[in-house]
Amino acid sequence: MRVDEFQYELPESLIAQHPAARRRESRLLVLEGSSGQVSDCRFEHFPRLLRRGDLLILNDTRVVRARLGGRKSSGGALDILVERILDQHRFLARVRASKAPRPGSSIEVAGAAGAVLGRQGELYEIELADGHTPESLMRERGTLPLPPYIRRPLEPGDEERYQTVYARRDGAVAAPTAGLHFDDEMLGDIQRSGVEVALVTLHVGSGTFQPVRCSRVEDHVMHSERVEVSADLCDRIARTRARGGRVIAVGTTCVRALETAAQSGEARPFSGETDLYLYPGRPFHCVDAMLTNFHLPGSTLLMLVCAFAGRERVLAAYRHAVEQGYRFFSYGDAMFVTPAAGIR
Repeated sequence: MRVDEFQYELPESLIAQHPAARRRESRLLVLEGSSGQVSDCRFEHFPRLLRRGDLLILNDTRVVRARLGGRKSSGGALDILVERILDQHRFLARVRASKAPRPGSSIEVAGAAGAVLGRQGELYEIELADGHTPESLMRERGTLPLPPYIRRPLEPGDEERYQTVYARRDGAVAAPTAGLHFDDEMLGDIQRSGVEVALVTLHVGSGTFQPVRCSRVEDHVMHSERVEVSADLCDRIARTRARGGRVIAVGTTCVRALETAAQSGEARPFSGETDLYLYPGRPFHCVDAMLTNFHLPGSTLLMLVCAFAGRERVLAAYRHAVEQGYRFFSYGDAMFVTPAAGIR
């Protein structure tokens, strides 16, 4: 399967640079995977798509202030995005610079002395000196890392709007953006309607924005992210199944977390790393429907949605979204997707 089979034409003007005025004011495209039928509506009507007895699962990760400025000993500027904290003084990061820093070199990280210890693939291992910790530097001097396709400086409103209202566990460098459309009032209304709401954790890494650099889908090596699926959530999934309800994942991050926990065929508690790569032909064991935003052409996230509802039907829905002027990517509009025949 070729990566270029997951491309589509997207005018740059449709890449959302700001969120909607209010969270629920986004548009919502509904794709029925079994038929390919597409419907246009508003996100405020999303609760109407749910049924009593369904289980709606949200990713409660919280985006941290992971972007730090820095300098090489030569004076060259560094843009440092903390990807993973290893211990009190060491972390892994993506580093952008006019010339990459060499392993063993001294650098400055947000005003603190540090050193590049080495590389792990595309990530640099960095150690801080003088008693500084990655957490303290991010808290005191870091900024929220907006996605690379938002081509404007960080604004005060982003501190609130690039977080879900239910974010509670620090660890992500990118938001689980399908959840940005919910406000507290809507979540309360959903629960009062007889739909259960539960939480899972997947700390979204910067690898979510990395392009697929190979030509064959199967050759891509998926990035790894931290996941926690609790025993209580697995019990709730089993009870939902028993009563005939649906498991509905909010975001591709939720899908990956749940399907990681269900690789045996049913959801089991899981805590650790996942590099699960879902593309057409790979099975789904847990998720019955998903809410998701629109994804980059040729991305693993688009491949996941195509695996769930069928490549041709998903790409036809994307063409419809472009024609109708939907807003794309993190601050854009949403899709509610049900599976193609035989997926669930």
